[in-house]
Amino acid sequence: QVQLVESGGGLVQAGGSLRLSCAASGHIFSSYTMAWFRQAPGKEREFVAVFRSGDSFTHVDDSVEGRFTISRDSAKNTMYLQMNSLKPEDTATYYCAAGPYNRGFRPRDYDYWGQGTQVTVSS
Repeated sequence: QVQLVESGGGLVQAGGSLRLSCAASGHIFSSYTMAWFRQAPGKEREFVAVFRSGDSFTHVDDSVEGRFTISRDSAKNTMYLQMNSLKPEDTATYYCAAGPYNRGFRPRDYDYWGQGTQVTVSS
């Protein structure tokens, strides 16, 4: 059983930065794809960024391109989402997700989820 715990959310002014962390149980990075999703009130959960196992492929959604960066530290079993130049529309609950081998960009592609961390960006 994989357990994921997010941290690092909070309240920040527009233009500010936050770094989210996702601590994973066990050494899963070599064979699991890890991703970040977000969900705003009344909206569907949407893809933000992915770090794919095997080839270390990374990708961020166009809506955060140039502002968000995904990374991971295998020694610490931790994945990060560095968020810069935050906008009010980035306000959402951010979730960490994991699934074995290569996974896609849809929530249903992932088997394990964290509890979420709230990010609020004020204008």
